[in-house]
Amino acid sequence: MHSFSRTTGISVVVANMVGTGVFTSLGFQLLGIQSPFVLMMLWLVGGLTALCGALTYAELGANLPRSGGEYNFLSRLYHPCAGFISGWVSATVGFAAPVALAAMTFGAYLSAVFPELSRTWTAVSLVVILTLAHCLSRQASSSVQQIFTALKLLLILLFCAVILVWGNSPQTLNFAPQAGDEKLLFSGAFAVALIYVNYAYTGWNAATYVTGEMHNPQRNLPIILFIGTATVMALYLMLNFTFLSAAPISSLEGKLEIGVIVADAALGDNAGKVMGAVLALLLISTVSAMTMAGPRVLQVIGEDFKVFAKLADCNRQGIPATAVLFQGVLAVFFIISATFESVLIFSSFVLGVNTLFSVLGVFVLRYKKLNIAGAYKTFAYPAAPLIYLSVTLWTLAYVLISRPQEGLLGLGIIALGATIYFLSADKTAQDSGR
Repeated sequence: MHSFSRTTGISVVVANMVGTGVFTSLGFQLLGIQSPFVLMMLWLVGGLTALCGALTYAELGANLPRSGGEYNFLSRLYHPCAGFISGWVSATVGFAAPVALAAMTFGAYLSAVFPELSRTWTAVSLVVILTLAHCLSRQASSSVQQIFTALKLLLILLFCAVILVWGNSPQTLNFAPQAGDEKLLFSGAFAVALIYVNYAYTGWNAATYVTGEMHNPQRNLPIILFIGTATVMALYLMLNFTFLSAAPISSLEGKLEIGVIVADAALGDNAGKVMGAVLALLLISTVSAMTMAGPRVLQVIGEDFKVFAKLADCNRQGIPATAVLFQGVLAVFFIISATFESVLIFSSFVLGVNTLFSVLGVFVLRYKKLNIAGAYKTFAYPAAPLIYLSVTLWTLAYVLISRPQEGLLGLGIIALGATIYFLSADKTAQDSGR
């Protein structure tokens, strides 16, 4: 049976991370922070935090080698209920909503280039096409992922090179630390901005969702997570340096379409449309990656809970086609109804709780002595997981304090998952007792 290679694994990580976040969040960060040094530190801190999380996940994935990501980790380390809640969150909030957001952004950028296209139906068409592609075969799935991820990296590098080399630079910024920057680094504005940055880095854990289909995961998973996350951190720093250097800060404040504004400022009005087309191409890879990873979580839930057994059904190529289709239908529903926008506000909170307990699980893993002999152990343990836990706790606490409605709604999603677990567990127990 064909298994995912190391290259495909890195593609999944990179493609899941580089999506809408890095092209939309700088405008909101500029509302509270004007220092170029502090803005770059945001992306460095976010990247190092993600890297610490990835190093920890590498140990969890190498020692608990099964697809499912946090669902697998939390089920094994804590309780099946914790794993189910994690899988519930990943399957509903973690993948379907971001797939819908990326697809709708794809529709928006493409319709800016071709006004006759419908934003909504262009987005729906993308989800449908990629859902069917990932149902065909694992080989087709791998090829689609590698091609579009390579295209994404090439286009980002080309965008930065064109603007920095041939673009008009409207200002000369000082990226060195200035007086007062140390206060900004520990301010509420930095914490708020870090929430956006953490969302942009979401996806560094994507390879753990396909661990069971990966060639030699004990050896390859740590390499995949490290290279994928480090690559994205370098890309994000380069992109934000380019954004800040190429366009006046005043034109970027509070704006979503950062890439288009930067292209217009540096290269002229027509460049905005070209940038819209480029970003549309980038988002194909993002939707593709999440369409590949998300259904693997649904598959293992179906394997463990009889009431969801249909989700574990695989086609002749061993692909969980039912789960792929289910997630695709859910994403299309979000696109058409647009109700996913409120979900995305609190999704970073819910996913933060998910990864928080997973990273904490490395201490549980070692306490329970579940390590496989010779398997990878977290580099810089215990500093790496402690750094991740500290930064994540800080941002989660700040969400609850500053945005209690979204935080409480996120806790409600978690509570709903627990309720469904106990209902499904009772149903499974009754069925097995017949």
